[in-house]
Amino acid sequence: MAGLEVLYSCVGGSISCPQDAVVCFVHWEMIKSGYRCIGSGDEPKGSDKKSELLPTDWNSNREELYSLRYKAKDSETQLLLKAISVDSTLIFNLMNSGTQQVSDLTVNISDHVEADQLHTFESVFKDTDSLSEKVKTQLLPAQGRAPGQRTSRRDEEDERRRREDSDPLRIPIRQPRQGPPPHWRDPMVPPFSVGGADLDPFGSRGGGGMILDPLRSGYPRSGFDPSSGIPDILPPGAVPQGARFDPFGPVGRPRPGPDPDHMPPPGYDDMFM
Repeated sequence: MAGLEVLYSCVGGSISCPQDAVVCFVHWEMIKSGYRCIGSGDEPKGSDKKSELLPTDWNSNREELYSLRYKAKDSETQLLLKAISVDSTLIFNLMNSGTQQVSDLTVNISDHVEADQLHTFESVFKDTDSLSEKVKTQLLPAQGRAPGQRTSRRDEEDERRRREDSDPLRIPIRQPRQGPPPHWRDPMVPPFSVGGADLDPFGSRGGGGMILDPLRSGYPRSGFDPSSGIPDILPPGAVPQGARFDPFGPVGRPRPGPDPDHMPPPGYDDMFM
């Protein structure tokens, strides 16, 4: 943590609690990310100036409420950092004064500070890598980049993907298949002919036909053509050429014997017989 030791040594005499140490650490992460502290409190002062150091009254609030103002090194963007102690945690709130955009971070103090080593820099902090990552990803805007700092198209795309992946309600977008289209059919076969054999009950196109074709049941076939008609049943042309036709009776020969419907039964005129 280059530079943090120098900063901590400068304010070491005023550090009186573990919360002070955590605020000092977060302040240094702000400095590394391209910001400079311009003072304490919520309102600007005439003595404000950009500095990497903490102002002299940075922890003078006895209610354990910290309020620091920052300004981007290369732009006019201003940020207001507030921290309040709640039980064993320290809650940070960072607001962009121009856009009113707000981010926050909750730090469990005992996870990162040794309370009995406040004046020994070598042993006061623990698990610094984890705390640094939390500050960069959860508190600082744009993944730790100062507003106004130019970013590459790839960085913007990676950031967008991270936001989408972290959304539990987002449905993943299915991307279209890349590469040339698949060879589904022979270029010599006319279009819309795929599946035609399945619609041909007589299999004249090769393959296909009905699943249970009565003409392929193993019995002798008589070369039946439904478009030529069925004697005493269907006239010629009643079934269009190539149309699906399910035989409804013996084909190829007329029904033997008289038609039972030719003569009405006795008393047919009496509907209550």
